[in-house]
Amino acid sequence: MTPLHKTAIILAAGLGTRMKSRHPKVTHRIAGLPMLSHLINSLTPLYDRIVVVTGPDMPAITALAAPHPTLIQTERLGTAHAARAAEAQFGEGLVSIIYGDNPLLTAPIFQALIDAVSGPDAAGLALIGTHPPNPGAFGRIITEHGTAQRIIESADATEAEKAITLCNIGGFTGHAAALRTWLRSIDNHNAKAEYYLTDLVARARADGQTVRVIEAPWEQCLGVNSRAELAAAEAALQTRLRAAALAAGVTMTAPDTVFLAADTILAPDVTIEPNVMFGPGVRLAPDVTIRAFSYLEGCTIEPGAIIGPFARIRPGSLIGEGAHVGNFCEVKATHLGSKAKVNHLSYLGDASIGARTNIGAGTITCNYDGSAKHRTTIGADAFIGSDVALVAPVTVGDGAIIGAGSIITENVAADALALARARQVQKPGRARTLRQRHKQPKDQ
Repeated sequence: MTPLHKTAIILAAGLGTRMKSRHPKVTHRIAGLPMLSHLINSLTPLYDRIVVVTGPDMPAITALAAPHPTLIQTERLGTAHAARAAEAQFGEGLVSIIYGDNPLLTAPIFQALIDAVSGPDAAGLALIGTHPPNPGAFGRIITEHGTAQRIIESADATEAEKAITLCNIGGFTGHAAALRTWLRSIDNHNAKAEYYLTDLVARARADGQTVRVIEAPWEQCLGVNSRAELAAAEAALQTRLRAAALAAGVTMTAPDTVFLAADTILAPDVTIEPNVMFGPGVRLAPDVTIRAFSYLEGCTIEPGAIIGPFARIRPGSLIGEGAHVGNFCEVKATHLGSKAKVNHLSYLGDASIGARTNIGAGTITCNYDGSAKHRTTIGADAFIGSDVALVAPVTVGDGAIIGAGSIITENVAADALALARARQVQKPGRARTLRQRHKQPKDQ
């Protein structure tokens, strides 16, 4: 049997008005990733085509959706009107219509929707429901004998209907031909004079079709319409990410203080101390230790390396096996070789540091000349003294030693000792003379 072609339509035309934002709602980030990207990542393994419906003048959404196509809802007349804008993209298989402000829904929920409308016991329509702790403004799902009969929007519900706790989350899934017919029949005879996607349930029932509700945990159904709801979704996703990390063999001594990005990759036997934050694009190998109050983004940490406390690892950095980056050090676009150490108050930017090299306290690579970035290359087994400035572009050979306080502007050969500082001058007895001068009365 030929598998049905599956299309997902994401409705993402929301302006973010309640968020008091000039940015489209689905571009706001949770765990370092825009809401729209969370949904696309969950849908991609299951659907053959993903289409995003957006509003006019929203290039940020088009950029986020790429390479998936976007369609424009020219007028915001309701969710059914938005879905109708994508009708030409439905194809001839199964279609799921997803709200873009539900970023925490996972692939198993979407798979359950697909299963509900395919196979020998298929329903004509399926949707996602949940039991919120406070149903509030959610549309209520009216059921009979375990199947949905209709959805009533909160604004149109009676007090008895508002007492129902099973609420609509969306995810309407059915066969393309039926969805086209039902969408075209939806009117706007309601309190808001909008075309409600929720009316699909009544249209399907009127057509004699069974409507199945896939119940999802509330923690996956947190919609985002305000900054407070964005924070709640962040907290829920962080709880999910931490639980997954702990189950995978990661040690976190204070999990609630660790903040992960959606794409953070943590190997077993990683140890993370309190108050650590991960930006996007971090990969940690086994036996890595991240000490307290460190921030990592866009970097790879190889086995056995130790980061922090109070360290910042910026994008483009590779910290080698067994290397150490200590307190108040910043590393950016730098390869720190295996067992190399930069332990105190240093900045390494646009640099390559060889294996077992020691970087002294207060060392900086001067990588920016005001218009361009330049690289510093330091070989293996070198020793860089404290308070050294390496003015890029510059190369220091294997085994070289740089004296403390030096400003290095020229290449240093392998095994050479480089000193670039003023000669010390000593004036015997001058300190006593100066103290006596300071004790003399000042002229009135």
